[in-house]
Amino acid sequence: MPYVMVQIPKTPASSSPAPRSVPTSADVARLAGVSRATVSYVLNNTSAVRISEPTRRRVHEAAKELGYVPHAAARSLRAGHSRMVLMPAPTFPVGPLYSQFLSDLQMALGRLDYTVVQHGSVGLHGDEAARAWAELRPVAVLVPGGSGLVGPKGVTVLKRSGARAVVTLGPDSVEGAHALLMDHETVGHCAGSHLFDRGRRRVGVVVPEEDGLEAFSLPRLHGVRRALHATDATVTELPLAYDEGSAARLAARWRALDLDAVFAYNDEYAMLLMRALQDQGVRIPEDTAVIGADDLMLGRLLRPRLSTVHIELPSGRDLAELVDRAVRNPGAAPETHKVLGATVVHRDSS
Repeated sequence: MPYVMVQIPKTPASSSPAPRSVPTSADVARLAGVSRATVSYVLNNTSAVRISEPTRRRVHEAAKELGYVPHAAARSLRAGHSRMVLMPAPTFPVGPLYSQFLSDLQMALGRLDYTVVQHGSVGLHGDEAARAWAELRPVAVLVPGGSGLVGPKGVTVLKRSGARAVVTLGPDSVEGAHALLMDHETVGHCAGSHLFDRGRRRVGVVVPEEDGLEAFSLPRLHGVRRALHATDATVTELPLAYDEGSAARLAARWRALDLDAVFAYNDEYAMLLMRALQDQGVRIPEDTAVIGADDLMLGRLLRPRLSTVHIELPSGRDLAELVDRAVRNPGAAPETHKVLGATVVHRDSS
């Protein structure tokens, strides 16, 4: 077999500059003309040591110029815990009301010097999910949906890994965790009572078919049933997917259902169904009264304007203060607070 010699040309040296070394607190101290300890006190917002405002400003300007940021792991070692608050990504569709609540919460925690990290634990539940969260060593974990995502064993796993606070937000409490109880049955009860008081007796209740919403939709359905119990009214469960085709199919058989009112789970489903009913010639509210929940601005722009249940969620500041209180006093007994309020806003659609 013949062999051929091939000369491989030398690769020219890269013209790009060598990567710059990572700036350190010593670099910041030299540029600012202070000690490394002063840099640490300033950038870690240490209140135990008094440092003049000009010095603080000089340190911050030096850190910005060098592109220096404190090392989170080293900071955690000094403090004995991290400042990371982990929030598992919700496993259910998040509407505008809940999104605003989460945004306010993150801002409030940020003002208290915590960093909020959302964890996408798709497919993980219970103890398995808790172990995945614990690997990140958060100082606190906020679990949306309550006991559906974590149980007592999971809470224990998190605390043994260093989490000083586990807080659940949902309809149920979990042993060992702080709980913000959101009683969505009250939402349905308000809607059912309102429709009954308006003279409606054949009430439909939308139950979304989207995965993850059962923890909210079923209590709301039960709330309507409770409001109409021992009356001459009837309740009909109406499964509905959040798409125009599903709404059109339901609206097409509306007259056969013989309903004179509907609680549509929330404002978004109410708007979807209302449009489909109007396309079928169903008059609102003359033929069918409609009420949603969440009190979204879009509901006020509809014609007829949408009646709704206004929901009061806990303020982001109050929840942030609960987290901070639990972090500072991890041995305290878990707190339980009922935090969801509901009131009817009567408009044209009912």
